[in-house]
Amino acid sequence: MQNFTLDVILEDVKNLISYSITNQDVDNSKFESLHKAIIKRYFDAKKVKINYADQTVDLQLPVAKAKYTPITFECLDLGSFIQSCIKTDENSLYFYQNLLTHYNIVSAA
Repeated sequence: MQNFTLDVILEDVKNLISYSITNQDVDNSKFESLHKAIIKRYFDAKKVKINYADQTVDLQLPVAKAKYTPITFECLDLGSFIQSCIKTDENSLYFYQNLLTHYNIVSAA
């Protein structure tokens, strides 16, 4: 049952990312915090900025204890990149469930 729940939650998060990126009539700022939160969690980064028009991500990556370095990179497909940042560990499961709750996505699980 737990694998099913994990799979459903991960699929719902991926669908939400896909929806938020592909529907240009949706205001990206509504979902920008979602995108940033996923990227921050994956990289343990801070100060994440996303340029949707150029499909670039600026962030600060940890390089040592309390030391960060700025990185900018271009994504060929921003939605796929953000989806690739989804972790499948148990702690992340609760994080994603909270994100879905915040965006009022009701999971079937």
